[in-house]
Amino acid sequence: MLIQESLGIGEKLAILADAAKYDVACTSSGADRRGRSGALGNAVPAGLCHSFSADGRCISLLKILFTNQCVYDCRYCVNRRSNDVPRTSFTPDEVCTLTMEFYRRNYIEGLFLSSGVLVSPDYTMDLLYQTLWKLRNRYRFNGYIHIKAIPGADPELIRRTGLLADRMSVNLELPTAEGLRQLAPSKTMERILAPMRQIQTGIREGQLVPWREGRRFVPAGQSTQMIVGATPENDYQILTAAEGLYRQYELKRVFYSAFVRVNDDSLLPALPQGPPLLREHRLYQADWLLRFYGFQASELLTPDQPNFSALMDPKCSWALRHMERFPVEVNRAEYQELLRVPGIGVKSARRIAAARRSAVLDFPDLKKMGVVLKRAVYFITCRGKTMYPISMDADFIARQLLGEERRRQWEIGEKDVFRQLSLFDDGMLGPVGKAPGGRREIHDSLYLPGLF
Repeated sequence: MLIQESLGIGEKLAILADAAKYDVACTSSGADRRGRSGALGNAVPAGLCHSFSADGRCISLLKILFTNQCVYDCRYCVNRRSNDVPRTSFTPDEVCTLTMEFYRRNYIEGLFLSSGVLVSPDYTMDLLYQTLWKLRNRYRFNGYIHIKAIPGADPELIRRTGLLADRMSVNLELPTAEGLRQLAPSKTMERILAPMRQIQTGIREGQLVPWREGRRFVPAGQSTQMIVGATPENDYQILTAAEGLYRQYELKRVFYSAFVRVNDDSLLPALPQGPPLLREHRLYQADWLLRFYGFQASELLTPDQPNFSALMDPKCSWALRHMERFPVEVNRAEYQELLRVPGIGVKSARRIAAARRSAVLDFPDLKKMGVVLKRAVYFITCRGKTMYPISMDADFIARQLLGEERRRQWEIGEKDVFRQLSLFDDGMLGPVGKAPGGRREIHDSLYLPGLF
């Protein structure tokens, strides 16, 4: 490893922010700690800003590695021990300085801090703990902090760190133990799941005690990340693993990261079509169905049909396989039945359930409530009638839905059409454009005047 000994804080930031971009297990929701006298920042959900990395991944603003030095040689990782790349490390005070200076300039509302494993898991976890302790106590930072727990570290270090963080995450990395043995032989599933269980237990215990002036253990919960496409697991295996994590470890989120081939290694897939972004997208859609719509992994996929369709989202695919359950009468259907209708989301289902207590709903009413009628119209009736004559044939309905879905695939696949806001690129702000979905995107980069 080529270790850079005499870099300035700005040069370190350029290296360690770039090295953090492949870690997507990063959210800022779930904490509700408000501002208090003598401290800077808060962690209320609505107060946390987000940006997007240059490759389109959502990040919680100041997203950095403590160090990109690592004792492990995971084949998929850009920071693997055998890679000849510039290496550096922050000090705890440098991370605190960056966080406070970015916060005072209103660039960030919180911190996401991950790290390679420097020297040993205990040594690295102790440095992360020192950083958070100084940030909370010496610098009086009261904002949101998401930090990685290092598998194999002393449980006491993880406990102390968890009392200072809002959210913690332990990356599962790969969905099966066999995948880890193949690509990350220094890691084991047991070693990864042990701190995950410890965090779960700490969160449960913290919920049983009354709130005091002291901090509660990981109040915003824990998350993890799985790499998609580095190993041969199918979507059914990945989604089943995610479902098990939600049930057994009570995770807030499982993140899916499309594999990017950053190393030349014979055990890594070639990816002639590039990273499997559409597959990642399908897994996120299915994950949403698990968490908010009452679906189970075994309903969406089976060992005989183990992968999601490239042409249709998981909810529509499920509905077309179960046409015996449709059409649904929106004025009488149970709430859980409404959730399974393509085009009806959680908010619109709640609005329907509330509105029909005092009125009989028709199609114009549903449109006002946010129902996507161009999908839902094939699966619902209002007052016993469809919006227009429809053949309740799965093949016919599939043909009607595929046009829209192909356009959506194009938006996902054409990743160079819109460049998104990057906190860490050099340069000046470019022109503002419109991205798919209507959100504003900043072309080029974000310049941070006077920070260094």
